[in-house]
Amino acid sequence: MAANDFYIRGMTEGDLPAVMILEEDLFTDPWPESVFLEDIASSFSHPQVAELDGQLVGYAILWVGVEEGHLTNIAVSQKFQRKSIAKRLLSFILGLATDLKLRQVFLEVRPSNEAAIKLYENFDFDQLDVRKNYYRNPPEDCVVMRHMIASGNSGREGE
Repeated sequence: MAANDFYIRGMTEGDLPAVMILEEDLFTDPWPESVFLEDIASSFSHPQVAELDGQLVGYAILWVGVEEGHLTNIAVSQKFQRKSIAKRLLSFILGLATDLKLRQVFLEVRPSNEAAIKLYENFDFDQLDVRKNYYRNPPEDCVVMRHMIASGNSGREGE
């Protein structure tokens, strides 16, 4: 994958058909399109998409509160997994969090999603807690993880 063929940019309404295909392909309990529309319109939400050769291959959403962020979703097309796209999206999101002067970023993940947990741990996310019966379809607990932002470091790449 050549660096000039891949980039990350803000999500637009025009991206929603491709985003919804990914959402339905990847998740057993997909978010409705209305949630993504709200994220696009919101001043506290920063939805991003990853494009490769003009094709939307992934997305990530960072919600911003007072000094902290919440990675609500990160997804990469199955066809493009294991090509460092999730790593680059996560790096971009953490760089954005740094630029926004956030102190920490939280996320929830299924304990069965070992690949995602490993990715998050490689980015220095720590496991904080387990929420029992958090997910509905299929029922499963969730692991709450946190990344502390080191001041002065911007990790954004892939723009």
